[in-house]
Amino acid sequence: MNAHEIDYLLHGDDMQCVEIELDPKESVVAEAGGMMMMEDGIDMETIFGDGDNNQKGFLGKLVGAGKRVITGESLFMTVFTNKGSGKKRVSFAAPYPGKIIPVDLSELGGKVICQKDSFLCAAKGVSIGIDFQKKLGTGFFGGEGFIMQKLEGDGLAFLHAGGTIIRRDLQPGEKLRIDTGCLVALTKDVDYNIEFVGKVKTAFFGGEGLFFATVQGPGTVWIQTLPFSRLADRVIASAPSSGGEGRGEGSLLGGLGRLLDGD
Repeated sequence: MNAHEIDYLLHGDDMQCVEIELDPKESVVAEAGGMMMMEDGIDMETIFGDGDNNQKGFLGKLVGAGKRVITGESLFMTVFTNKGSGKKRVSFAAPYPGKIIPVDLSELGGKVICQKDSFLCAAKGVSIGIDFQKKLGTGFFGGEGFIMQKLEGDGLAFLHAGGTIIRRDLQPGEKLRIDTGCLVALTKDVDYNIEFVGKVKTAFFGGEGLFFATVQGPGTVWIQTLPFSRLADRVIASAPSSGGEGRGEGSLLGGLGRLLDGD
């Protein structure tokens, strides 16, 4: 095993956090700002790159950090190490309502490709890099852009996505069409492409966008019911400052009621 063997416990339902239990000298690496709480005896260190044990020297660390900058992530990550004599716990919280998905890379062929914002934390030794889609169509119209993150190694990693998470295990040749923003992650053997919806009228007036993701097995895909971008668009569209209508929830009068109240 190259990665540290960590234990974990998920708390909550729609606003989850993951509690990681570390033996002495065990470590977990996480995105900056994701930590919720930690017990005394855990040391926190900011590092370049992803904390991969195979990353040697300053040049290797610089390359790892550069990969993260390309994906739009922070230049730094944080490593939490148990420096005490007994078991210690550190917890990481999800950034918005949704689910936390534990993925064991040793059971998934050693590699998972995911949305660039979905990574939450992982056992020390898991490599967090970038994955370039081979097809230009995927790059330009893939919803999450030409570059996605890849997690490689043999340890546990934790992803976060919005709403409910659905796992689909695809048989060889089995195809599935997915809204580009709803695709969270896929294993390395899944063929992933972007296709035009096919009909001009459907594309412009159907409300589902011009393109969708097509995935083909064998392999596993994870799908989210509520992409954060979709939630943010609805909130912005409803904000009065953006020209939306601030409706009085539960009021029959709505805007008239606010007018009478002096708003």
